[in-house]
Amino acid sequence: MTPLVAILLGIVEGLTEYLPVSSTGHLILIGHFLGGDGDAAKSFEIVIQLGAILAVVVHYRRLLAARLAGLASGDAASKGLLVALVVAFIPAAVAGLLLRKAIKAHLFGPIPVAAALIVGGVVMIVVERIRKAKHEEGLTGLEHVTPGRALVIGLGQCVSLWPGSSRSMCTIVSGQLAGLSTATAAEFSFLLALPTLGAATLFEFVKARHEFAASGLGVELAIGMVVSFFVAWGVIAVFLRYLNKHGLEPFGYYRIVLGALVLFLLLH
Repeated sequence: MTPLVAILLGIVEGLTEYLPVSSTGHLILIGHFLGGDGDAAKSFEIVIQLGAILAVVVHYRRLLAARLAGLASGDAASKGLLVALVVAFIPAAVAGLLLRKAIKAHLFGPIPVAAALIVGGVVMIVVERIRKAKHEEGLTGLEHVTPGRALVIGLGQCVSLWPGSSRSMCTIVSGQLAGLSTATAAEFSFLLALPTLGAATLFEFVKARHEFAASGLGVELAIGMVVSFFVAWGVIAVFLRYLNKHGLEPFGYYRIVLGALVLFLLLH
């Protein structure tokens, strides 16, 4: 892996981590066509998420600081958000630990990713059209993320363990189905990324530390994380503004087209 490839992967990670198009899926596809399919490369794709995680911390620094202060003072809203995040985090954490090896062995490939992109795209379009037909805008505000709604989102996040399905897509759509507005579901999805991606990144780094040491990817890893941080920081702000006026349907069409193109290239 060269520094140029690390920059490319960092850009892709930053652009796609919080959009409902699957960052892991895009990185797997790029890695496949560039010939980077080894275990170290797979772990690299997960660990550079740290940059995107830090982007959430920076973007929501005031909210996080206020909620931490609220926890210290016993604020009910702060406690409620913490409970919701814990409830939403647990299902995918348990499923990830139990299914990690099987997922890496069978789903970290271009064909499973393409299939997940297409299926997820169809789901997004159907959900958006049903919501529009029923004129459902959903509840706005993180205070509406109750433990019950958080559980629905957490169960939806389990589906995102299939590379290509998109953690962002699964959690936002689950939030929509639980009665939240698209923007609120997205905000909670971004905050849920902190424990979810943080745990996954730490786990992968510890598991793959010897591969990283042997492959000499230290500089490339740092480059990928820094690039993904700045790109993701910009994407979060733009995506939230977009969701306040538009829906997710265009991303669904993008996923379907990309998935179909990948299948066409692989099968011909």
